[in-house]
Amino acid sequence: MAADANRVIDSLRLDDTFLDEEHRALREVLRRFVNERIVPRAADWEAARRVPGEVFRELGELGLLGLSFPEELGGGGAGTRGAVVFNEELGRSTYGGVATSITVHTDFSALHLARAGDDEQRRRFLPDVLSGRRICALAVTEPDVSSDLTRLATRARRDGDHYVLDGRKTFISNANLAGLFFVVARTGEPGSGRHGLSLFVVERGTPGLSNGRTFTKGGWHSADTGELVFDGCRIPARNRLGEEGAGFRWMMRGLDHERIGLSAQAVGLGEAALAATVGWLRERPAYGRTLWDLQALRHELARFTARLSAAKTMLYHAAARADAGEDPRTHAAMLKASIPELVNELVYKCVQFSGGAGFVTGSEVERIARDARFLAIGGGSTEVMLDEIARLM
Repeated sequence: MAADANRVIDSLRLDDTFLDEEHRALREVLRRFVNERIVPRAADWEAARRVPGEVFRELGELGLLGLSFPEELGGGGAGTRGAVVFNEELGRSTYGGVATSITVHTDFSALHLARAGDDEQRRRFLPDVLSGRRICALAVTEPDVSSDLTRLATRARRDGDHYVLDGRKTFISNANLAGLFFVVARTGEPGSGRHGLSLFVVERGTPGLSNGRTFTKGGWHSADTGELVFDGCRIPARNRLGEEGAGFRWMMRGLDHERIGLSAQAVGLGEAALAATVGWLRERPAYGRTLWDLQALRHELARFTARLSAAKTMLYHAAARADAGEDPRTHAAMLKASIPELVNELVYKCVQFSGGAGFVTGSEVERIARDARFLAIGGGSTEVMLDEIARLM
């Protein structure tokens, strides 16, 4: 029924228009992995509030943890379009927490090694990252700072051939799972804004690094989320990625890619919600017919199908232009401002049309609704994205 429900979107042949053969083959591998290795086990991960490390190693064995890394670094060379397919298929699993935990590793943190790392750093860290032996996390948000990165307060003080980190990071995905943390800290003087930030790799087990609270969330149940505390955490200066003071620039490059990925996750969740809801309406008896025979319901879902198709077309276009070397900033902001909001509208209707079944914990539609909610917040909220677009007008 899922294939039937999305046949209108599939009939647009966006894959044929925007993707190469390798991307289409990648989708088949990912869809099989999701159906065989994620969906049957993910309910247990939801209960455990984390994705087990073995899943990362399984993905590593298949060569799926470095799709957007250049081939010369041991990656798949699949670019932004590969990341879109990866995020979309993980979102289509209906387990947004699983998608988040995995893509934080693959696309939102470890890719900084390709962007800002030197040869020695890549040799030291990449083999374990691409194999899944060491899980990665990105540590940016602080208790008093979220979207305004220029106000980050975690300090990295130079002390000979080391830096000493002090501060606290919060709402960190993979906080308790990760073995490598990509940390943004202030190396400039207080008030230095964006010019005083640097990017570091911090290894678990470093003295002075500890975990703080672990959060119980309204969604993304299988995504481990917690705090990190740096208290005199002493790391080698060779763990700084890129030049001192360039952290803001690297973060913004990463955020553009992250926002495209999160938009792809939203598309995957939206298509899964449509499939589940159309299947339900076609089978649910009502007034001697089925719910699908009620024009108001099917017209509403037809409207959302058209809107989601348009959004997906823009997403694929943005990924193709990024792979062609264009600056993705504007596309990323527009996608992140619009697609998660659209999918949240859609899944609200899907819950409504599913009745009590859509409100039962563990049903596909209920899970998608709670997991999709944060996609309009994380990685830059809708309001921040709209303001970014406005500044470009």
